[in-house]
Amino acid sequence: MVWYLAVTIQEDRARPGTFFSEFKNGVPSMKKKKEPIPTTKPVRNLFEVISENRKAHYDYFIHDRCEAGVSLMGHEVKSIRERRVNLKDSYVRIMREEAFLLNCHISPYSKIQGHQELDPIRTRKLLLKRSEINRLMGQAGRKGIAIVPLRMYFKKGFVKVEIALGEGKKQYDKRATIKQRIHTRETQSAIKRATRT
Repeated sequence: MVWYLAVTIQEDRARPGTFFSEFKNGVPSMKKKKEPIPTTKPVRNLFEVISENRKAHYDYFIHDRCEAGVSLMGHEVKSIRERRVNLKDSYVRIMREEAFLLNCHISPYSKIQGHQELDPIRTRKLLLKRSEINRLMGQAGRKGIAIVPLRMYFKKGFVKVEIALGEGKKQYDKRATIKQRIHTRETQSAIKRATRT
């Protein structure tokens, strides 16, 4: 009985967080608990949308989405922070087994100095995995399928572009989309009116 009690006490002493671990040689330990150091850095928004391509949803049926990084110059990133970017007529083309963003307009940075001639619609390389490029190449080869950028955003400080496979809409599809949009708007306004009274 005594031997069993001594063994359990020794095991309790060895185990952290138990009653006996608080004592050192029969005397309570005087260690102070560390307090967390307050951070003074402002918490940055991890996901911040910069520009959206709304025309893509009107012109295409959106199927397969994926995220891509963009190879940019320093002044272009500063312009993007000022939201001086337009994705309206831009598209993605795969050339030499690499993806490129074409016709994306990024205005020159407002506070840039010097006499550089900057092309706002230059071709920019997209950073994708080889498997993603191969999948997009296989899908985009079909008739009526295009790769379109949907939106550009900051994610953890990096500029990302959401691209998708778009199947071109016919004119009657576009009219149906407009009708559906009007119908949903009218139903939402009717629900609001009904809940007010």
